[in-house]
Amino acid sequence: MIGIFKTNINTTDARQHIVSALQNRFPVQSCHVDLDDCDKVLRVEAPQLQEAAIIAFVHQEGFECAPLE
Repeated sequence: MIGIFKTNINTTDARQHIVSALQNRFPVQSCHVDLDDCDKVLRVEAPQLQEAAIIAFVHQEGFECAPLE
């Protein structure tokens, strides 16, 4: 499953931090933040995507995160 989220992650350091943190916390197959996109899109691919848990975790890490519609 793939989750697409709008975030406020806007630096390479923040991107590295959140990608590593997500990979350590969840069974993520791939994870990426597009810093060039206006929505700073976070794309997470996982066998069983826990959308609410990912959003809550990203918030705990100090970033905004919401499903991209």
